[in-house]
Amino acid sequence: MSAPTFTFTLDGRDVDALPGESILQAARRHGVEIPHLCHKDGLAPAGNCRACVVEIESERVLAPSCCRAPAPGMQVRARSERARAAQKMVLELLLSDMPAQPRTRDDELAHWARRLGVDRPRFAPREQPAPDTTHPAIAVNLDACIQCTRCLRACRHEQVNDVIGLAHRGAHAKIVFDMDDALAASTCVACGECVQACPTGALAPANGTALQEAERQVPSVCPYCGVGCQLTYHVKDNRILRVEGRDGPANHGRLCVKGRYGFDYAHHPQRLTQPLVRRADAPPKRGDFTMDPSRWQEVFRVATWEEALDLAASRLREIRDAHGPRALAGFGSAKGSNEEAYLFQKLVRTGFGSNNVDHCTRLCHASSVAALLEGIGSGAVSNPVMDVLQAELVIVIGANPTVNHPVAATWIKNAVRRGTKLVVCDPRRPDLARHAWRYLQFKPDTDVALLNAMMHVIVHEGLVDADFIAERTLDYEALRRNVEGYAPEAMAPVCGIPAETIREVARAYATSRASMILWGMGVSQHVHGTDNVRCLIALALMTGQVGRPGTGLHPLRGQNNVQGASDAGLIPMMYPDYQRVDAPDVRERFEQLWGTKLDARPGLTVVEVMDAALAGQVRGMYIMGENPAMSDPDANHAREALAALEHLVVQDIFLTETAYLADVVLPASAFPEKTGTFTNTDRTVQLGRQALTPPGDARQDLWIIQQMARRLGLDWDHAHPREVFEEMRRCMPSIAGITWERLEREHAVTYPCPEEGAPGQPVVFTDRFPTPTGRGRFVPVDVIPADERPDDEYPMVLITGRQLEHWHTGSMTRRTGVLDALEPDPVALVHPLDLERLGVAPGGIITLQSRRGEVSLYARADDSSPPGAVFVPFCYYEAAINKLTNPALDPYGKIPEFKYCAVRVRPGGRVPQRTGYAGFTEQPAENALP
Repeated sequence: MSAPTFTFTLDGRDVDALPGESILQAARRHGVEIPHLCHKDGLAPAGNCRACVVEIESERVLAPSCCRAPAPGMQVRARSERARAAQKMVLELLLSDMPAQPRTRDDELAHWARRLGVDRPRFAPREQPAPDTTHPAIAVNLDACIQCTRCLRACRHEQVNDVIGLAHRGAHAKIVFDMDDALAASTCVACGECVQACPTGALAPANGTALQEAERQVPSVCPYCGVGCQLTYHVKDNRILRVEGRDGPANHGRLCVKGRYGFDYAHHPQRLTQPLVRRADAPPKRGDFTMDPSRWQEVFRVATWEEALDLAASRLREIRDAHGPRALAGFGSAKGSNEEAYLFQKLVRTGFGSNNVDHCTRLCHASSVAALLEGIGSGAVSNPVMDVLQAELVIVIGANPTVNHPVAATWIKNAVRRGTKLVVCDPRRPDLARHAWRYLQFKPDTDVALLNAMMHVIVHEGLVDADFIAERTLDYEALRRNVEGYAPEAMAPVCGIPAETIREVARAYATSRASMILWGMGVSQHVHGTDNVRCLIALALMTGQVGRPGTGLHPLRGQNNVQGASDAGLIPMMYPDYQRVDAPDVRERFEQLWGTKLDARPGLTVVEVMDAALAGQVRGMYIMGENPAMSDPDANHAREALAALEHLVVQDIFLTETAYLADVVLPASAFPEKTGTFTNTDRTVQLGRQALTPPGDARQDLWIIQQMARRLGLDWDHAHPREVFEEMRRCMPSIAGITWERLEREHAVTYPCPEEGAPGQPVVFTDRFPTPTGRGRFVPVDVIPADERPDDEYPMVLITGRQLEHWHTGSMTRRTGVLDALEPDPVALVHPLDLERLGVAPGGIITLQSRRGEVSLYARADDSSPPGAVFVPFCYYEAAINKLTNPALDPYGKIPEFKYCAVRVRPGGRVPQRTGYAGFTEQPAENALP
C-alpha cells in the first residue's frame, strides 16, 4: 500500500507531496530546481546555507526548503522575485570568499551560480586559511569552505567517527579536526565520507584528481572486505583517478579508507605482466627464504604463454598419472569472482580427479560454517547487517568491525544512536566499545564459559521461548542439562566478567523484542571455534531470536567473496551450494552435469594439504590468488611444504611470497580488470564490472583457468562470465532465479532466489530451517582450553588479525600509495604496562618468540589489548607473524588457532627490512618485474 499523498501549490500549480518529504524534495521530484548547498541526500537537514529559501504565502520570512515540510493547501513560491533575489544574494556572498582557482570540477556552488546567472561578486573576500596538505589521502583547502557542515554531518552522523567539528563563532567560525589539529595528526580514519560530501572541494583527494575529468565512470563493487560496498571507478587513460561510493544495498554511498583509496595497487610497477618460469640454475627452494622481488631474474625467466601453460599443466598431469589424483591439490581465491571460484573447483574435481580444493574460508570462518550447517542447515547469515537498525539489542562478539568491516560498523553505530542497546564481547577493547551499553572484556579463550553462563541464566530464569523450542528445535533437554554446571557465579572467575553483568546481558538478550548476534574470527579461529558458534546458535534458538527482521545470526565474512567462493564449492567436502561430496545422489547429479566420474571422498583442507606435501603425499599444486606462505599458521612450516612440492603453479598479480616458491607464475587480472559476480556477507550477489585493461601480457583469470583445463583434457570454452554463471544456476538452487540480465539491470540480488522474478530473501529461517527435519538442533558444549597455554617460558598470549589500512597478507594494500603511507611499518600493539615492564618506549623494537619462530617489529602502546596479550597484524612480510602462530586445528572446522598462542617478548631485535617488497616507490627499469 503506497503512502497517502496531499496537495500543495508550488509556483502557481498544484503538486502532490509525500509524508515526510521536504519542500525541496517535492520540488525536485516535480522538476522544479531550487538551489541548495548544505542539503545532501542521506544527511540530516541543517538549513544553514539559506541558498534554498522559498516564499510561503502569509509568512513574514523566507523559509529554507530543505528542512521545511509542505502542508496541505500551502502556497509556495520558489522562483518569485523575492525568493530568487535572496537565493542569488546567498550565492554571491559565498562566491566572494572562494579561491581564484577551483578545488574540484564538481563545484556545486559554481554550478548553482551559473544556473541562476550569478557572476562576479561585488564583495571583498575574507582572509582565508592556508591549506593543510599533511594527510596522504585528503587535502584540506578551507579557503573553499562555505561552512555548510555536510562534512561534519557525514563524519558525525553517517560514519559516527566524531572527528570533524565547527569551532569559534561569527566570522571566525571554521571547520576543525578534533581539537583544531592538522588532519594527519587527528583521529581521522580517512574514510573519505567528508570528501564525498563536500560541495566545493574544500576537502578533496590529496592527489588533485578532483580537478581531472574522467573519461568514463564504471559502476562496480569494492575488492576488500565482505560488506560488499558498491562504488564507482572514475577512469582516465586506463588508470583509476578516484573512487566514489554508490547507493548499494550494503553501503548506500558509504566507503572506508580501503574502498575509497586502496585502488592504485592495480597500477603498481611490481605488477606481473608476463609469465615466468623457474630458471634451471635457480637457487634451491627454501622454506626460510628472504624474498626480494627486485632480484627476480635470479630465480625466474620470462616465458611465452604457450610455454608457461604447457609446462604448468603437463607437470601436473604427469604427477596425477604417476601418483594418482590425490597427489594434486588446488587453492582458489576468495578475492576472485564466483565464476572463477566455480571453474577452479570444477577443474580440480574433474581435471585433477580429487576433492583436494580449498581456499581462505578454512582460515577464517570454517568453524562457523561447520556449526551452522550442523545446527540450522545453512552456512550463510540469517539476516543482513543492515538489520541492526531494526534490532533492540545487538551482540558483537569476537569482531572488530570498525577495523575489519568499517561500513558495517557505521550501521551498528547508527543503530545505537537510534536507541539500540549494543553489547560488545571481546578480550581486546575495540573502538565499538565506546558506543556499547555493556562491554564484556572476557579473558582470552573463555568464550564457552561466558556463553554457557548466559544460557544458564536464560534457562533458570524462565526466559526461554518455550513455543519456539517445542515447534522448531531438537535436543533442548540435552542443552538444558549441560548448562546446569555453568552458573554465572561459577564462571565469573573463569571468564573475568562479574556474575551480575552476565545475568544482566542474558536477560536483555532474551527479553528484547529483536536481538541479533554478529561475530568474527575472534570467535572462529580457535580449536574450540565450532563450539563457540554452537553456543551462539543455542542462544538464538532458545530465545526464538531468529527468523525475524532485527534478529538472527551473522558471521561477518572476511574477504570480498569468501561467501561466494564457499557457495560455489571451493571447499573440499562440498560441491556448490554445500552439497556433500560423499552423498551418492548429490555426486550422481554433478557427474551428469559435468560429464565425468567424481571422487567420493572429501578432500584435504588447507593445513592438511601442507602436512601432506611435507609427507610427500601431495606433490603438485595449483594456487590462484592465495598466499599461504603468509596466511597459513606456522608459516615456516607452510613455506617448507610449498618448497617441497615437485611442481607449484601460482596465478597472481604480484610475485607474492607464495609465487616466489613457484615453478610457473601466471600473471592474472586485478579486481578492476575483470567482470564477474561477487557475493557479500549478506548473501547479496552483485556485479563487478571491468574498468581497466590488464597491463602488458597479463590475462583474465577465467581465460587462464580454461587454458589450464584444456591442457588437462577438459573441453571448456566459456567466452564470457555470464556463460559460467548460467551453468552455476543449473546446479545451485539458491541462485537459480538470478539471471545475468537482472544483475546488469539491478546490480544486486539477494539469495535464496529460487525462481526468476522472485525478490530474494534477505531474512531467512522465517518458518523452518533448511535441515532434513526443518528444525534447528541444540548442540551442548563444554569448556576446552586452547591447544597452547601461557607458561613460565612463554608467559604472554599472541592474538593476530587485520588492521584498518591493510588487507589480508598485504600484497594489494602495501602496494597502494595512501594505505602504505598511513601504515608503513610492522607494529605490535602492546599494553603500556607491558611496555613499561619491558623497558621499551613506544616505537621501540621488540622481539616476539613462540615455539615455532620469532619476529622483530615496532612496539605501539595500545591499551585495547589487555596486559599479557599482544596483537599483531599478519600483513607485514618483514615481520611475518604467522611464523609464530599455532597450526593446531579445530576438529570440526579444521581451522587453525590463529587467535591464541603462547609467546615471550623481549626488548630489542633486528630492525625489520622491507627488501624492496612493498611500497609505491618506482623501481629502476632494470629491476622492474616484466
